[in-house]
Amino acid sequence: MSDELTVEATGETVGEAKWAALRELEGRFPGLDKSAVRFEVVSEGERGLLGVGYSPARVVALLPAEAAEAARAVVEEGGIAADAHALVSRIVAALEVDARVDVREDAESVVVTCAGPDVALLIGRHGQTIDAIQYLLNAIGHRTYGDDRKEVVVDAAGYRERRRATLETLALQTAERVLASGRREELEPMTAIERKVVHLRLKELEGVATSSEGTEPNRYVVVLPEP
Repeated sequence: MSDELTVEATGETVGEAKWAALRELEGRFPGLDKSAVRFEVVSEGERGLLGVGYSPARVVALLPAEAAEAARAVVEEGGIAADAHALVSRIVAALEVDARVDVREDAESVVVTCAGPDVALLIGRHGQTIDAIQYLLNAIGHRTYGDDRKEVVVDAAGYRERRRATLETLALQTAERVLASGRREELEPMTAIERKVVHLRLKELEGVATSSEGTEPNRYVVVLPEP
């Protein structure tokens, strides 16, 4: 036990007590890997007859010392990857989504991946929630890091791959309308990675051209007749 950090929490149910403990741990360790946390149920709680004699559920969360050090290291390393991990972890906790947050960084982008049994809540209807989170992270990154920033992609349950397929279909449908009308069309604001999907999909299509216009984080793709 001496090698573990412990946090005790209560709630109306065991699940709520676990979430309360996790939120406290994530507040102290923003880079926390939630899968490293173990729980011991002290009491499952009792409601009592007609609400009389209620006692809350009580749990103890145990975080191994090495996991706490790893969480500290993520934050201390700093940079956009650490910031993205910390912010998404806090959002996940605030939404009470049971998900593990992982970050992968390469030369061009930072990919934050969320995995867990109910990440559909994080994605939201038509991807509105996860797109809003991704937009927020890129807006913060643009303001904080300027030209040194990297594109941040937030993914869960393979949503981004499905989004790629949607963007390619949108690109082709837009190109068909442009070819038929002879007029340019502007698409919705997208991240640099999403704009690249559209550019590449239409690159070899005869009769149309693409360009990016606007300023970050509201740049968008324009599909226009090829000169």
